[in-house]
Order: sequence, then structure tokens, then C-alpha cells
Amino acid sequence: MSKKLDISVVVPTYNEEESLPELVAWVGRVMAANGYSYEMLFIDDGSSDSTWKVIERLAAENSTIRAIRFRRNYGKSAALYAGFEAAVGEVVITMDADLQDSPDEIPALYRMITEEGYDMVSGWKRKRHDPLGKRLPSKFFNATCRVVSGIKLHDFNCGLKAYRKKVIKSIEVYGEMHRYIPILARRAGFKRIGKKVVEHYPRKYGYSKYGLSRMLKGYLDLITVSFISHFGRSPMYFFGGLGTLMFLFGGGATVWIIADKLIKQAHHLPYRAVADMPLFYLALLAVVLGAMLFLAGFLGELINRNSPVRNNYLVDERIEQNDRE
Repeated sequence: MSKKLDISVVVPTYNEEESLPELVAWVGRVMAANGYSYEMLFIDDGSSDSTWKVIERLAAENSTIRAIRFRRNYGKSAALYAGFEAAVGEVVITMDADLQDSPDEIPALYRMITEEGYDMVSGWKRKRHDPLGKRLPSKFFNATCRVVSGIKLHDFNCGLKAYRKKVIKSIEVYGEMHRYIPILARRAGFKRIGKKVVEHYPRKYGYSKYGLSRMLKGYLDLITVSFISHFGRSPMYFFGGLGTLMFLFGGGATVWIIADKLIKQAHHLPYRAVADMPLFYLALLAVVLGAMLFLAGFLGELINRNSPVRNNYLVDERIEQNDRE
């Protein structure tokens, strides 16, 4: 597609056959009212219903629609990554296909990117139409993300987000990392991250795909992305530092225990055998764990040194000049 587009709307779908015609019509009305050139990218994440047939029919009727179909269900992160790769619009909007995200928010999100200079803007569903069992874990999850990442967003997991094209071409979303795109974006050097209160509608069709397993995976991925952000290029700083502290503690405790026994023995004072002291075994364990952690950091550095992307730094802009005689 050679024509420059204002907006790419990326929509991951999974068993959303009923909502898609309304979503396409709604987005079309918003774009026409504001004069935006746009495309809609549907990524069918291995739906088991008639979602793909509906997309085919809509694409035949509307030239702005493009679509990708996965052979099986890979998850939202994989769908977003495929959509990001294919998107060509200067601003990329992501939204869910269940009609709970409002396309009426698109113009304001677009202006925040193009006029106010944000790299990405995350929606904030301040008033949510979800059951309490989903809202409370979400609040706790978002509070944890704010503390760990330092990014002051209220809704990391909101599907309605806007990105400068440069952002989505610079990050890789995998696993369940779609929740942490703001963290990945900041790690890539995009620090202008904003938020906007958005309208949230009750689910009209289908059912929620949210479950407890997603919450557990989310916290594990939060630990992963936090570690990678701080120590991804220098694992020795974490493993080596922690291993050195444990080794020094264990070694120091062992020397103190033996020295204490020898001093008491030399002065004919009562003493306990070293092997009868629990602290001695804790000290030995600390020494062994310290050595193992240091070795893990060393191996991490060797792997990192031989990685083909160890110097894969992101270049924002270039100025080139022809050589002159």
C-alpha cells in the first residue's frame, strides 16, 4: 500500500462474529466525519466461529479493510505484533472488537499524538462496566504496575491505545506482554506516554475471555519485563552482584564461626562443635548459592556477548551528507 494513511486501526479478534459489522460501520462514520484516511486491520486469532467469514464479507464491501488469519489461537500479543508489522498509518490505534471500546475516542487520541507530541496514549476506563470480580484484581494489578514501572498510568491493560508509528515499529510484543506495551515503549526510548479517560460500554455480544490464569501470567510477565528493562543487556550486574553479597555473607559467617570456636578453645571456654551450629550450614548454603548466582551472571554475559543483536540499538533519526572534494 503506497498511499500515506493518517490512521491504522488494529483490531485483534477472537470469536467476535456478531460485533464486527457494527464496529466497521462505527469506525467508518468517525473517520468520514473527521476526514481521516485510514485502514482497519483485523487479526483473527484462530476463531472457532464465523469471524473470518464475516471479515471476508466486510472486506469485499469495504476497501479500507485488511485482515490476517492465524491457523490457531496464539493470544492477543501475537495478534498485536502481526498487526503492528502490517500497519502503515502514521498513527496506530488499537481497540478490542467487542464494542466496549468507543471509536468516538479516535479523533482525540489522534490529536494527542499529532498535535500534543505524545509517543503513545493509553486509554483509562475510569468507569467500567465489568463485574466486581474483574474490576478489583485489575485495580490491584495496575497499582502494582505503577509501582514497579514508575509509569503513572491507571489502566495498563486498556485495549484502546494510540501510538506514533515509530513506536510500534520499535518494540516486540510476545507472550502476554501486550499489557506492558507502555513499559516496552519507554524501554525503547519513547518517554512521552500519556493517558486519556475513555468511555467504556457494557459487553453487547459474546463473553469475556478474561480468567485467573491470565492474571497469574500477567504478574509473571511483569517480573520478566521489569528484569529485562533493567538487566537485559548486563545480567552480571544482577546475578553477579547478588551472588557476591551472598558469597561474602556466607564466607564471613563461616570465618566468624571457626574463629569463635578457636578463641574459646584456646581460652578453655565451653564451645559448640561447628557441625552442631545451624548458622554454619546456612553460611555454607549462602556460599554455594552465591557461587551459582555469580556463575549464572557470567554465563548470561557470555550468551549476551555472542548474541547477534547485542548492538541492536534503536536509531531515531539520521542526518547524512554527501562527501565533498
